[in-house]
Amino acid sequence: MKEKYVIARYETRGQKFEVLVNPDLALMVREGKQVNLDDLVISDFIYKDARKGLKASPESLKRVFGTDDVKKVALEIVKRGEIHLTSEQRRKLLENKKKQIINLIAKNAIDPKTKLPIPPKRIELAMEQARVSIDLFKSPEAQMEEIVSKISRIIPIKIAKAYLSIRIPPQYSGKAYKVLTGLAEIKKSNWLSDGSLLIEVEIPAGMQEEFIDKINKATHGSAVVKILYVK
Repeated sequence: MKEKYVIARYETRGQKFEVLVNPDLALMVREGKQVNLDDLVISDFIYKDARKGLKASPESLKRVFGTDDVKKVALEIVKRGEIHLTSEQRRKLLENKKKQIINLIAKNAIDPKTKLPIPPKRIELAMEQARVSIDLFKSPEAQMEEIVSKISRIIPIKIAKAYLSIRIPPQYSGKAYKVLTGLAEIKKSNWLSDGSLLIEVEIPAGMQEEFIDKINKATHGSAVVKILYVK
């Protein structure tokens, strides 16, 4: 049976504080993300030694953390201390982080020769060839540029933005505009004399096919989409 928790440990001033936490959420905290503390903290106590069941005193918590609130202290322990993972937890979390990084690169990068998106499988193989190391405690965004730099020795790749023009017929302008604002950064928008909406947007270059497909669905294929340039 796999453990659903991990020990987070913080040592300071000759004292040790431990708490049982959800490993996935603990890593999200280390990436700087907000999480629900009720879901993060598995145990009801802060320990001196979790495996022996030795609890830390409220006085020691107040002295070091300024509070004896278990959830607030647990958050500080996760942020400041070490997260002790089992080999199975580490393997699973590394797999998930790898998938996130591959998908992020596929979304943001293109082949600079063809200007086309790069399939995730090709990115994965290039990462293996380049022997890329993934940092479990860094967000995918914080690692993307360095990893792209490493795999650029294996395949032609660069992070880029695509700039597109979309002309939307009057009957679909409201629905399509909502789709656009969720997918892209709108640079210009103008209403034309026939009631059509003309919009220029910026998107991650690897999203071009997905973006055009969603716009076509929102307008039943009646939108006119042009790729202005990719850089």
